[in-house]
Amino acid sequence: MNPQEIFCPNMDCPARGQTGKGNIHVHSQQDKRYICDICEQTFSASKGTIFYRLRSDPKMVMWVIVLLAYGYPIQAIVKAFELDERTVRDWQQRAGKHCQNAHEHLVESSQLELQQVQADEIKVKTQKGTFWMALALKAWRGARLY
Repeated sequence: MNPQEIFCPNMDCPARGQTGKGNIHVHSQQDKRYICDICEQTFSASKGTIFYRLRSDPKMVMWVIVLLAYGYPIQAIVKAFELDERTVRDWQQRAGKHCQNAHEHLVESSQLELQQVQADEIKVKTQKGTFWMALALKAWRGARLY
C-alpha cells in the first residue's frame, strides 16, 4: 500500500484528486484502508475500482474479465471456474461500467488538441445481436511504427 499514489475520493475534500501531497496515510493495513488528514475521512483502497465492495478474489475477477474480452462464452467460464452465471454477468457489467466512466472522464470531458486522428470501426456479431466498435488514435508527427 503506497499512500503517495492515492488521492482522497471525498467530493467535499479540498485535496480531492491530488496525489503525492502527503495528506493520505495508511489507516488499516489489514483492512486496506486509507485516511485523509485534511477531511479526516477513511476510505477503502479499492474505492473507485471494479473491486470496491466485492468479496471475490481480484485475480479471479480479472481472469474472468480477460476471458470475456477474448470472446469466451459465459457458460464456459461458469463451468471452468465453478461460478454462478449471475456473478460472471455482474463482473462483466462492473468492468464495462468502469471502462465507460474512465472513457467519459479521460476522453469525452477533456479538450484534446488533435492534429491528425486515425479512426476505424468494426462490426461485431454476437449471439445477442450486432454491435459497432470504434477506435480513434492520435497520430504524432514523427512517430515511428515498429
